Amino acid sequence: MTVWWLLIAVIFVSWGLTFLLHRYALAKSLIDIPNERSSHTNPTPRGGGVAIVTSFLLALPVLAGLNMLNPAAFCGLLGSGLFVAVIGFADDHGHIAARWRLLGHFIAAAWALYWLNGFPPIDLFGVAVDMGWFGNFLALVYLVWMLNLYNFMDGIDGLASVEAISVCLAICLVYWVAGVIELVWGPLLLAAAVVGFLFWNFPPARIFMGDAGSGFLGLVLGALAIQAAWTVPQLLWSWLILLGVFIVDATWTLVMRLIRGDKIYQAHRSHAYQQASRYFKGHRVITLSIVVINVGWLLPVAMWVGAGGSWMIGLTVAYAPLCWLAWKFGAGKAGCED
Repeated sequence: MTVWWLLIAVIFVSWGLTFLLHRYALAKSLIDIPNERSSHTNPTPRGGGVAIVTSFLLALPVLAGLNMLNPAAFCGLLGSGLFVAVIGFADDHGHIAARWRLLGHFIAAAWALYWLNGFPPIDLFGVAVDMGWFGNFLALVYLVWMLNLYNFMDGIDGLASVEAISVCLAICLVYWVAGVIELVWGPLLLAAAVVGFLFWNFPPARIFMGDAGSGFLGLVLGALAIQAAWTVPQLLWSWLILLGVFIVDATWTLVMRLIRGDKIYQAHRSHAYQQASRYFKGHRVITLSIVVINVGWLLPVAMWVGAGGSWMIGLTVAYAPLCWLAWKFGAGKAGCED
């Protein structure tokens, strides 16, 4: 019963810290002022994601002490998550050159991979394949991309929050189907930390997450997927399916902008979710639609793959409609920033 009280406490701590951060942001003038690249119309405090980071990392040693998180995963999540959050916090308060931020992201990802024992053997056509150093390189790129794409997708009220909560709760059901219920505590703890923040971030948001929170979420979600794959290889694919909305939108948009020769580090609002929010004239409908897609479409496919179904069929079935939506809403399309 202790762990359930821990989760409840994390929700309240996250809520309270967000309240304090809201007042801190107002006092320090840490305000996002709308401009031509913004998806919001009112000046809004930023940096509330620090509440997610703090409440999660404070509870992590308790979870490890209850033997619900192994020591290696504890060290990997704590060190990498804290480092990324510090980088994001500093960037929220000033500006860090993109190359230095990226270097920091790779260092954080390498730390997580070291403690997670690198990239696990993956299931390819029913055979566990150890990809060695190349697999570790792919995992490093994967973690850095997850970190950054989560930052890119944190552009409208509540979106990054509900994505984290719905994916974490959904993967717990997948773990149950796969017979590894002991893995649920990491995702449940992360979901609890985000729930407390969501009270302030749900449309219309009273505070934004900021780079400290979004980068932290992306990295931790990516690391939890690698941790799960060491127990059951096909769970990696289940994670990738559940994170499909963010992965497809961010990747499709990036590729389109690269093809067009855009400076990919420049701010824009040409992601599919941003286009959709303008089309439907609001953030709430898009944020809630993500929950519907995750639970109604991606979760059943992820459960099937987690139970032993073909990951190739699962990814195809899951991603095909998401690719169509990215195309329909013109993700990355020239002229859509206006």
